[in-house]
Amino acid sequence: MPHDLSQEWPLVAKLNDVARYLKTTFIGKDDIIDLLCLCLVGRENLFLLGPPGTAKSALVRALAQRLHGRTFEYLLTRFTEPNELFGPFDIRRLREGELVTNTEGMLPEAHLVFLDELLNANSAILNSLLMVLNERVFRRGRENRPLPALLMVGASNHLPEEEALQALFDRFLVRVHCDYVAPTALADVLEAGWTLERPATTEAPSIGADEVLRLQAAVPQVELGGIRPQYTELISKLRLAGLAVSDRRAVKLQRLLAASALLCQRTTVIASDMWVLRYIWDTDEQREIIAGIVDAVVHADEQPGQHPRAAGHDAPDADALLREITALAAQWDAPDTSPAQRTTIKDQLRYLHGRTQWLTNEVQRGYVQEPLDALWQKALQA
Repeated sequence: MPHDLSQEWPLVAKLNDVARYLKTTFIGKDDIIDLLCLCLVGRENLFLLGPPGTAKSALVRALAQRLHGRTFEYLLTRFTEPNELFGPFDIRRLREGELVTNTEGMLPEAHLVFLDELLNANSAILNSLLMVLNERVFRRGRENRPLPALLMVGASNHLPEEEALQALFDRFLVRVHCDYVAPTALADVLEAGWTLERPATTEAPSIGADEVLRLQAAVPQVELGGIRPQYTELISKLRLAGLAVSDRRAVKLQRLLAASALLCQRTTVIASDMWVLRYIWDTDEQREIIAGIVDAVVHADEQPGQHPRAAGHDAPDADALLREITALAAQWDAPDTSPAQRTTIKDQLRYLHGRTQWLTNEVQRGYVQEPLDALWQKALQA
């Protein structure tokens, strides 16, 4: 029996609340926050590239605090040993002739894993990391166990130069730049940073690891068939442009397209969900080329319910939404409005409801939601 995805909408709303909260805390990082949430739902790995002091670690830690689960964070050096990530051998079991790892508090037990300066990884831990990142499996000697990791994030201030590290980098499906904020946003950054120094006056939104697991399980239920021809064509164009999109990457990216739809409370993927492909570059030189190819497809999609990231902006405009709702209310009340037109208005209301959920300002969201709910109730009673 097909899974009723609408049962997961409350969990989607919880995760979107977490995203909104993080966006008010980390100014100018909306794209990274959206991608973190997307990879969390899609259970794919994300790579952060940026210089020191751009809040890479702080962003991941803030998300970890909002996720009720176990977190493992480690700063890799050229001398990092496997024991530092996976845990030492259990001495008591070793005396009995068994090689068993004591993983308590280590990477194999974490729901969220953050590996800072990832590309410092040496050959001693490289193979183990590849297995962990690609298959979510921990293998050591005879040990072989699945990992509970919901999200794995790597960070570095440079791209890989060695062949062995390129294989590690390839395990991160999504890559995003974490830069210093624009000068015009610096005042907002300072204010947000100072706010963090004060005790919180309200409880911050959060979501449980088990709830995220439910969302991950729902992803395969999203329908992809309608856009697969367009997706296939887009992958071919990216390959012709010089991007090495392997079959494995192309298959795995489908989970992120479905996750984008799920976060917009849709059961079907639409063409604009392919905005995710902007972030699969291998080099800095590819970023602009890939964005141009992807945006030609994404911006041509006029279907309702798009993810805000598809349009290239951070959030809808509250005033524009309110104007649309007011116009729909006037059209609904007009004496010459036909039943077919009212059906269209209902469809538009569903779309506007989805857009309203992406407003980051709570006061603005409430101000827009009130007339939207009033018109929706009027539509239901008709």
